[in-house]
Amino acid sequence: MKKNRVENYYDLHAEQEWQRLDRHRTEFAVTMKALEEFLPPAPHGIIDIGGGPGRYAIALAAKGYRVTLLDLAESNLHLARQKASEFGVRLERILQGNALDLTLYPDHSFDAALLMGPLYHLHQKSDRIIAVREARRVLKPGGLIFATFITRYAPFRDYAASDPQAVFDEREQWNQMLQDGLNFGEGFPDANFSLPKDDIQLMESEGFTTLQILGVEGIAAGHEDKLNLLQGDAWEYWVDLNYTFASDPALHAAADHLLYIGRK
Repeated sequence: MKKNRVENYYDLHAEQEWQRLDRHRTEFAVTMKALEEFLPPAPHGIIDIGGGPGRYAIALAAKGYRVTLLDLAESNLHLARQKASEFGVRLERILQGNALDLTLYPDHSFDAALLMGPLYHLHQKSDRIIAVREARRVLKPGGLIFATFITRYAPFRDYAASDPQAVFDEREQWNQMLQDGLNFGEGFPDANFSLPKDDIQLMESEGFTTLQILGVEGIAAGHEDKLNLLQGDAWEYWVDLNYTFASDPALHAAADHLLYIGRK
């Protein structure tokens, strides 16, 4: 079967995807802090849908959770197997699959679902609804969902720092993306950049009760270089500080990634 653009992209960039959360330590640390706060205690069952090479899956399995990792790209899954072995961690299952079709699993199979990636790459609202419905279906009553979105202004902020001329030169496309959030370029294929209000509406309209919304970079989005050098108590202080900032709605659209936490 021919690979789609998203699968091909991640097959070519699996190692880069693993390393991304080394470059964005705050995103990973704040997200892990949220998971630790809201998840039921181990060894509850978790499905990581579109979990890439398994950074979160492996971290949660190391804490004693029973984690199933599902991803579209075989290269991501190969790297996840390798990294799990290196860390001495066992994942329940590592499967190739699509967030739009979880029929391999019956209703009420998991205590929590991570949907932290697929919603970045679904242009059609109907597909985003299907992905959310599938995640909800496999959750037990009262189960938790952790869904992430890339905010509408994140690419503008990146290009303001790296290549502002390109935004001017291609301003028609960028102005359109500002309106609809859709990017059809090759660099990050089939990207969907959303607004916090739309993310909340999507999740609540599909039957989730909102527990928390976090802009996981806190105030550090685009300003991480010095933070990444911190260690020990200074690093932990900044993680706690950014976790506090992350829950402030005033900062949500200024973060790069929004984490929605809801209950079925």
